[in-house]
Amino acid sequence: MSYDFGLFPNMATKAHHLVVALAFTVLSGVLGFPLNQEKKDGVSCGYQSCHATKPNLLNVHLVPHTHDDVGWLKTVDQYFYGDRNDIQHAGVQYILDSVVDQLLKNPDRRFIYVETAFFYRWWKRQSSSMQQTVTQLVNEGRLEFVNGGWCMSDEAATHYSAVIDQMTMGLRFLNETFGLCGRPRVAWHIDPFGHAREHASIFAQMGYDGFFFGRLDYQDRARRMMEKEQELLWRASDSLTPPMADLFTGILPNGYNPPEGFCWDQLCDDPPIRDDPDLEDYNVDDVVQRFLLIANSQARVYKTNHIIMTMGSDFQYENANLWYKNLDKLIHYVNARQANGSNVNVLYSTPSCYLQELHRANLTWPMKTDDFFPYADDAHDFWTGYFTSRPALKRYERISNSNLQTCNQLEVLGGQASRKGPFGEGDSQTLRKAMAVAQHHDAVSGTAKQHVTNDYARRLANGWQHCQVLVSNSLASLSGSSAERVYCDYLNISVCSLTESSKKFTVSVYNPLARPVSWPVRLPVNGTAYNITDAKGRSVDCKVVPVSSATRGVRRTRGFAINELVFQVQAPPLGYSTYSVSLLKNGPPPASRQHGAPIVIQNKFLRATFDPDTGLLSSLSNLETKQAINLTQNFYWYNASNGHNSKSNQPSGAYIFRPNSSTPFIISKTARTESIQTSVVQEVRQWFAPWVSQVVRLYADSRALELEWTVGPLPIDDSLGKEVITRLDTSIKTSEFFYTDSNGREVLQRKKDFRPTWNLKQSEPIAGNYYPINSRAYIKDDLDQLTVVTDRSQGGGSIQNGSLEIMLHRRLLYDDVRGVGEPLNESSCIYPNGLVVRGRLLLSLDRPATAADTHRPLAQEVVLQPLLSFTDGQLDTNTRLEFSGLQAALPPAVHLLTLSQWDQELVLLRLEHQFQSWESKLNSQPVTVNLQKLFSTLDVLGVSELNLSANQWKDEMRRFEWTPQKEEKPLLKTFENPSVWEVTLRPMEIRTFLLRVSVR
Repeated sequence: MSYDFGLFPNMATKAHHLVVALAFTVLSGVLGFPLNQEKKDGVSCGYQSCHATKPNLLNVHLVPHTHDDVGWLKTVDQYFYGDRNDIQHAGVQYILDSVVDQLLKNPDRRFIYVETAFFYRWWKRQSSSMQQTVTQLVNEGRLEFVNGGWCMSDEAATHYSAVIDQMTMGLRFLNETFGLCGRPRVAWHIDPFGHAREHASIFAQMGYDGFFFGRLDYQDRARRMMEKEQELLWRASDSLTPPMADLFTGILPNGYNPPEGFCWDQLCDDPPIRDDPDLEDYNVDDVVQRFLLIANSQARVYKTNHIIMTMGSDFQYENANLWYKNLDKLIHYVNARQANGSNVNVLYSTPSCYLQELHRANLTWPMKTDDFFPYADDAHDFWTGYFTSRPALKRYERISNSNLQTCNQLEVLGGQASRKGPFGEGDSQTLRKAMAVAQHHDAVSGTAKQHVTNDYARRLANGWQHCQVLVSNSLASLSGSSAERVYCDYLNISVCSLTESSKKFTVSVYNPLARPVSWPVRLPVNGTAYNITDAKGRSVDCKVVPVSSATRGVRRTRGFAINELVFQVQAPPLGYSTYSVSLLKNGPPPASRQHGAPIVIQNKFLRATFDPDTGLLSSLSNLETKQAINLTQNFYWYNASNGHNSKSNQPSGAYIFRPNSSTPFIISKTARTESIQTSVVQEVRQWFAPWVSQVVRLYADSRALELEWTVGPLPIDDSLGKEVITRLDTSIKTSEFFYTDSNGREVLQRKKDFRPTWNLKQSEPIAGNYYPINSRAYIKDDLDQLTVVTDRSQGGGSIQNGSLEIMLHRRLLYDDVRGVGEPLNESSCIYPNGLVVRGRLLLSLDRPATAADTHRPLAQEVVLQPLLSFTDGQLDTNTRLEFSGLQAALPPAVHLLTLSQWDQELVLLRLEHQFQSWESKLNSQPVTVNLQKLFSTLDVLGVSELNLSANQWKDEMRRFEWTPQKEEKPLLKTFENPSVWEVTLRPMEIRTFLLRVSVR
């Protein structure tokens, strides 16, 4: 370990190194592994624990494993305990019990485990002697962790910040429990349904040497098998200097299942190896011969004399004796054939041991720079429906992520008082765990059973309740007021009991971004006139508008406000501002409505024009840049295939999107409208059908046009499932190109009916052109760029030139035969006839050269939106009404990604450059931040840089180096930091620090 961490900047001489090292032990202890020590006495884990291979033979690496979904057909709890086996026989606690027992019986045996969420629960229930036994197995490399996140996350519907959080939590536990031997070397995403480039970039920056997955488009796999390109080098960023985001990637041969005929779990039907020669059904020769055929066949489509076989599957090894007894025999009898000239050598192995052999081969590897979306397992089976499935859960997960970041930040800024304060004991850990579970590839993806989905939502709600106590304590400490705070989680449907009934209340607006924001607030009220003052006592322009009939229909009986109070708030970076609201006048709703759409709504930035005959949008103009495009927006639906047609029996379902026609049905060619014009907001309310409505809004200070859509319950009286989209048709000349983000970060170019790495034979012209949209998508030509920012992950595409469509809601009547076993037909006690979903799209129009300067910060505002809390009555005069946790706002290119409490005196900080290298002439430049001048209430006493997942020191992170077949020059020059306190960020770079702080 080096000591140039700036912990004691004045101690520059070697004489002080011992003092520095002693002072720094608190950091090394937290990370949980011995620094500068690759191998401890009695430890031979990782690459050192691999069995020897034979260079002149075909080495078959058998990898015993289990794939344990963190919820899918059963809840997390049901899977762990083995409950509800009538749904699926699975009990994770018994798997781990059984595997440990069997590993102890033969030192050659190996096993890998993935999901830390389950292992953590099992570990906490073990005796100290069992924990010592397991630690020894880990130290000897016999039990190895791969991936190591809290879960195996989805890659299409997750946001990068939540992925980093859940990986950090899982890897931290492994570090603190097992030290160096607990650190995974390999990322392992064997089940997610398509693979995002940003995930590969994240894994590379977390220090993984390689990445293995199981699912690949059937056409892509066929080409790669033919050309021996199932193992490749993935260059996962066009901005980060290689090899920072380069990741060796391997595609597993059987998904993640064993070869056909070689499954020996208690739920498998394959015959065991019967090796008593006196028995009539002796089958060793048959088993060995079949295995040799499979091994040699597999070797023909891979590049080296090493191949991998996954020996396990979903929730297998509950009776590990069945597997290991047969695997022991398989290894013995296959290897015995070498005496007779066989070229096959079989061994127990792990993904990291297999990876090491590939690295030792010292070959060149094909390079990939795009992603693995969309995924299809057959001609009419595109897994693009789950990009949108369960849109309410997807939005709730995104809100929960915002709430968690606020909770984490206020835990740091409020100090000890945030955890134990006037409102009791609060914690952030409950929501962290719930959010981590929600990233699972059957959670936020929307592909679990309904009762499991309900459990995910319940966990998030419970976590937020714990965080509310912490947030209240922290704000009480920072403001000096212990007045009770209320959180209104249903403001999107105009429900908040306090604002509906109180004549005087305050609104505290906490901004989790590291720059000031201006944010529109809409509060349900029953008065018609209000006075609002900000933290400095200045009057704030506000207007009262009537609650729409659509909102009253959505909220049902959960609120009684007849109006909404609308005003704009300003919140400082990483801080709060307080607004006082007083009722001036009661009475009937204000007469501000006008039936029929106006010709135009506009502010100083944008103008939106409507067709007076149809009530639809007809154009959008940017008044600053003097741009204008034709723009028509409407709603459509695709009828879902029921599986009964000549081409394929594949229906649409939770995973699969398969419309029964390439032409969607228009819901209505016209919209009934009414408009509201005020100095704060202008809006056009549109009704397309009893189950589809929308409000087009333009706030006075906004550079984006808001489309608030409400869809549902989707009608199924015709016995057809429906997949509802909104489509934006423009005059932009797109030439079949459009652009989507990858997990909320880098943007990738897409083209209709095209894949960059193989010649696509398109069989589903709609579903085969859908891609994940995590936070934004856009279309552009040389003059204009229309960007759509979403408030959750959704699926979309550009099926026609100049067009962008986004799927909003799905209701399906058939299961798509991918295991979930029920149709995606959501309802609830509030909506027994089908789910109603509400969301927002934000539209911005810019010149392509400067568009990122608008849409990147706009997307961050939607992801990390201000948190509102309310107090009844008037606050004490000594209350601090405004606060910022920063000395100054961060530059526009820099985003504060993480600020969370790590230990009593330690804080985890991540800063990221949020622009790609080519995006912005203004903001795609390196930016320097001084860590000592960052916070207003914290003194930074020491700093050490970590890798992205905070489980290795950055300067000690070593990864395998790989040689691509075609090398490219680095995109950016390197640089030197001017001091230990000044941190320079290059485009798309995330830097992670552990800070030792004291509260001023």
